Amino acid sequence: MEKGKYTVHLLAIISMLLWGLSYIWTKIVFKYYEPLTTVFLRLVISSIILLIFIHLFRKPRKIKKEHYKLFAISALFNPFLYFLGESFGLSLVSSTMSAVIISTIPLFTPVVAYFSLKERLSVINLIGILISFSGIMVMLFDNELQISENPLGLLFLFGAVTAALIYGILLKKLTSSYSSLTIITYQNAIGAFYFLPLFLFFEFDQFIQIRPNTELITTLLLLAVFASSVAYILYTTVVRSIGISKGNIYTNLIPGFTALFSYFILAEEFPFSKIIGMIIVILGVILSQTNRLTYKKNIG
Repeated sequence: MEKGKYTVHLLAIISMLLWGLSYIWTKIVFKYYEPLTTVFLRLVISSIILLIFIHLFRKPRKIKKEHYKLFAISALFNPFLYFLGESFGLSLVSSTMSAVIISTIPLFTPVVAYFSLKERLSVINLIGILISFSGIMVMLFDNELQISENPLGLLFLFGAVTAALIYGILLKKLTSSYSSLTIITYQNAIGAFYFLPLFLFFEFDQFIQIRPNTELITTLLLLAVFASSVAYILYTTVVRSIGISKGNIYTNLIPGFTALFSYFILAEEFPFSKIIGMIIVILGVILSQTNRLTYKKNIG
């Protein structure tokens, strides 16, 4: 029993490690391909892998006709709008800063649920938001109080966060009928379909001019296979075993892994202020995920 418990936690850490590495792998692919091409290829490869996995190891679940529209709309927000924001943001902002901003999604989820779904909101969550924002401010500004990151890139990243939050609301309507793996698989495929016209119109000419080398092929496969497929499969196993709340706590490891690999692989500068800021953000997110001092919205 204990051995099984340790295995689940190990799987959680491995999935976070892979997602932390995804920011590094994306930066490397950006040396060759533009963001739209990178995301399109990532989604196509991942969709194929996940479909094969489901047909081999799980019972395929057919989408009901009444859910077609919901799948199409939710996929518009994630992966389409989410990856648009994340990929273009990552092309302009450091890997670590990108990971830190994206890691605030669980922080704002209860706030969105409070206004849209009338779910109870934790006072600690509000405190966690203030703490995390102070950490982001520490990371954003240099010693001369000037923004150290590209403002447009930051805007793209916060756009990705917003898309993910709206997606979370839509996702609640699907999780009662489908497994997380089924939802991710179909939505990756739909997302690839959404990206196809943008890829063909804006980046196809550049794509066919690039001669893939070993670094590009290897990194793109790592991104699609491990970050977009294996990590999700592992994480769905984790959530099934310990629940979504405990599983979400592990996502706080992602910025740390990204910072570590950014320093050693990408040689990104990592001043002490960014270390302190990242720690503050992570502490705020962890604090916001505790279920204490809750109150309900007074309706009427």
